[in-house]
Amino acid sequence: MRAMLLEAPGQPLRQADVPKPTPQAHQVLLKVQACGICRTDLHIVDGELSQPKLPLILGHQIVGTVVERGDGASQFAVGQRVGVPWLGQTCQHCRYCLHNQENLCDNALFTGYTLNGGYADYAIANERFCFAIPADFPDLQAAPLLCAGLIGYRAYRMTAQAQRIGFYGFGSAAHILIQLAQFQGREVYAFTRPGDTAGQTFARQLGAAWAGGSDQAPPQLLDAAIIFAPVGALVPAALRVLAKGGIVVCAGIHMSEIPAFPYKILWEERQVRSVANLTRRDGEEFLALAPQVPIKTEVTPFALEQANAALAALRQGEIQGSAVLVMSPEGEPTPA
Repeated sequence: MRAMLLEAPGQPLRQADVPKPTPQAHQVLLKVQACGICRTDLHIVDGELSQPKLPLILGHQIVGTVVERGDGASQFAVGQRVGVPWLGQTCQHCRYCLHNQENLCDNALFTGYTLNGGYADYAIANERFCFAIPADFPDLQAAPLLCAGLIGYRAYRMTAQAQRIGFYGFGSAAHILIQLAQFQGREVYAFTRPGDTAGQTFARQLGAAWAGGSDQAPPQLLDAAIIFAPVGALVPAALRVLAKGGIVVCAGIHMSEIPAFPYKILWEERQVRSVANLTRRDGEEFLALAPQVPIKTEVTPFALEQANAALAALRQGEIQGSAVLVMSPEGEPTPA
């Protein structure tokens, strides 16, 4: 089967023919239809997440069809379409798993990082950590829901009942969550890279109450802010425009160093917290909500062989919404 391999951090992915994997107990073999590109993939390629399985098949927003089941796998039927997220497996017996915090499992395995992912024609996954895909979403539009949507939703829930929410970084997750926020009657204030007028226009088109650069102040104080961009300097920037009792949620898996800031911008019960991974409950809740909104994902498709170009476009901020790899049957043309 075709796969795009990461053999060492800092190197481009290499197209290779590798053996089709065989599902083991409680695993399913999927024919991959689509796989979303995530900023986490860039962090792995760049060596900012330092313990990947190598060589590695990246990709943790997988939409595929079950073609084979391992022993004991019965949750999904052959021919059923399922999604595979970042959280690939947990031990189910550590203190975190036993207290409904499986996202913090001491022995968790992660799709496209410590497990092979979906930049390939086929992928295997533990069926207990897969999700049925709502019928309303075609393959390409479903893929971004599986990380940008799911982990974004976990971050969004941490803002509690915040009425005015700032999104720092208006990429894949933000363009999904602004739709949920509007559905729930909340206001979103979008912060982009300074000078990114195209991104600000995109945010306004999706209903942002205000859009500007991350070096600007919004017209009103915010009740909460979610930082999607991996830029530590945005933490004090967000605190400075936060109302009393507000919260800053750092939603990324990696962030540059947070600079020192004066206590007075944290005082009055403001909070800063991070998000780590996701739980299956997050996935079940979000995938039930998505058709009700209904969420519409803006997608730029790339062929499997164009994975390096897709990663480069994401790095340069050239993607509005989400980038998604599309797998065509082996031997058939792939999209440009």
